[in-house]
Amino acid sequence: MLLMVAVISFCGTLSAQITHKASGDTDETASAVLKRASDKLNGKAVGFTVTMINKDSDKKETARLSATVVYSKGRYRVEQDRNVLYCDGKAIWHWNKDAGEVTVNPVTDGDDDLMNPAKLLANYQKNFKAKYIRTEEDGTSVIDLTPNKGMSYYKIRLLIMEKTGIVKSMELHNYDGSRGEYRISNFKQGVAVSDKDFSFDRNANPAVEVIDMR
Repeated sequence: MLLMVAVISFCGTLSAQITHKASGDTDETASAVLKRASDKLNGKAVGFTVTMINKDSDKKETARLSATVVYSKGRYRVEQDRNVLYCDGKAIWHWNKDAGEVTVNPVTDGDDDLMNPAKLLANYQKNFKAKYIRTEEDGTSVIDLTPNKGMSYYKIRLLIMEKTGIVKSMELHNYDGSRGEYRISNFKQGVAVSDKDFSFDRNANPAVEVIDMR
């Protein structure tokens, strides 16, 4: 922890940097931070590691796993242990290596935006009410998204670096008191990608059974 005098001094500096503005139902400060994060994801292809942590109502950790993600303009590849998830924007392939099979499903408008961070940020004004909470000592903006319609969670809390627009973490606060945390690390922008990175290659894996649900 920083010395108290340093914390007070640093918080005073941050307060001078950011002014919370709101107009009617629109939180202008939250909108500015979310737009910066959306622009970061929708720019050059990005790669990062996400650590997913589940906590029960007593905030005790019940599960933890990590995955590597490559994302580019609505397309993504998620690799976690013996599972790979591909999405080319039209279809989603789930390759379970232990089972030796791939399940293919179409992408629909009803798919949860939580699987697509750029879509979540781009559509937040339609699906959520955004509220700026505060800026932390390290320059992290805390933004809460409250869903407009009933969900299993009542709030998404986003931690976003104010200057860079990089999302540090996302928290899902559920009605039963449990919480899901998604912590982002090793964020890199401008990673090299090609179309084959976002779909399952049948030719390279002829022994894998493909179950096409489209």
